[in-house]
Amino acid sequence: MKKIILCAIAIMAFGFTNAQKARFGVKGGFNIATIGGANDANSLIGFQLGGFAEINVWKKLYIQPELLFSAQGAKFDGYYGERDYTVNLNYINVPVLAKYYITKQFSVEAGPQLGLLVSSENIEDEKSVDVGFNLGAGYNFTDNFSVGIRYTIGLTSIYDYNDYYDDYDGYYYDNRYTNNVLALTAAYKF
Repeated sequence: MKKIILCAIAIMAFGFTNAQKARFGVKGGFNIATIGGANDANSLIGFQLGGFAEINVWKKLYIQPELLFSAQGAKFDGYYGERDYTVNLNYINVPVLAKYYITKQFSVEAGPQLGLLVSSENIEDEKSVDVGFNLGAGYNFTDNFSVGIRYTIGLTSIYDYNDYYDDYDGYYYDNRYTNNVLALTAAYKF
């Protein structure tokens, strides 16, 4: 995790020293989030909002560090007379993406993300740090306005929950629950 943070800081520092090759912007949109590994988790609509830098490193290749507030989580059905409930997880996410422009308008992106939990609701033993990997694509309508789609695959469990062995079934269960988020965004570059 320290390597990811140091790498993100180094990339951002490189971008600020080469400001003539960097553009900055703001972005926002909505999330369709769920918690992977939970069989009874339903999608939860959230949002994300933040800023980014787009730093040209070589021809059509860019590095795009971002700082985003992201509302994530999942909805769960109540069983045996219990009420339905929602797990809300709010993060400050720092993705660092490699972005490649296939054409002037169309780009693809991929890269790691570090998330810091800001607040949570209806969950116990949540972890304060989340790590994920992003895959996405974008389309530039103009030099300044673009839209994007991105899927974040959670790599670490969002809360501590003990693994267990079911004596009845004879199976060992690894309870690893991850954030999985599909984001649809609009961005404006200055």
